Amino acid sequence: MATWSNLGLQDSASPLMEQLNFFHDHTLLILTMITILVGYVMLMLFFNSYTNRYLLHGQMIEIIWTILPAIILMFIAMPSLRLLYLMDEINNPMITLKTIGHQWYWSYEYSDFTNLEFDSYMIPSKEMELNNFRLLDVDNRIILPINSQIRILVTAADVLHSWTVPALGVKVDATPGRLNQTNFLINRSSLFFGQCSEICGANHSFMPIVIESIPSSYFINWISSMI
Repeated sequence: MATWSNLGLQDSASPLMEQLNFFHDHTLLILTMITILVGYVMLMLFFNSYTNRYLLHGQMIEIIWTILPAIILMFIAMPSLRLLYLMDEINNPMITLKTIGHQWYWSYEYSDFTNLEFDSYMIPSKEMELNNFRLLDVDNRIILPINSQIRILVTAADVLHSWTVPALGVKVDATPGRLNQTNFLINRSSLFFGQCSEICGANHSFMPIVIESIPSSYFINWISSMI
């Protein structure tokens, strides 16, 4: 969960988010190097008192500043394409979760199990307990097993929404009449908080997402008690 002291990305809880963190740091390092180089050149030009009045063009320097950015973009593009393939759809997920966005709550269906669906509303401030998080906790959490490939199908019943859990590196648009899909794997037991990331009306800020990841044996017991 993000707190006031987090200036960067949240701690990763999935292999995909770990790779996104690495890619972020990789790209930020390249941008920092470019900024330092360009800033140094600009300062040297500002304080340089020498001029060459016979210099009309420089073909060699134009070739360099055309080829060099292309090479730099290749160093950014290759890890990015690798991540896109890692985010691709999987054929044999262990669990499928269907998410439906409403104004202003989420409803969930465990498609692999019959008669297992529920709505998830934000807990109002007046009904909160001491261990709840304001504007983030819900009455019905999503329960998912760790170390399992999970497929999530996302859609909406009314307007555009976006199902987002930053710690897992997941952000899927919920579009009415369209079924979007992604997958993720949770590698540790914890609580993961997210929110709708598409402005969907007056209560857009009050439809949070909470995932509780638990060991597979506990998940089987929970499923058995719910069916």
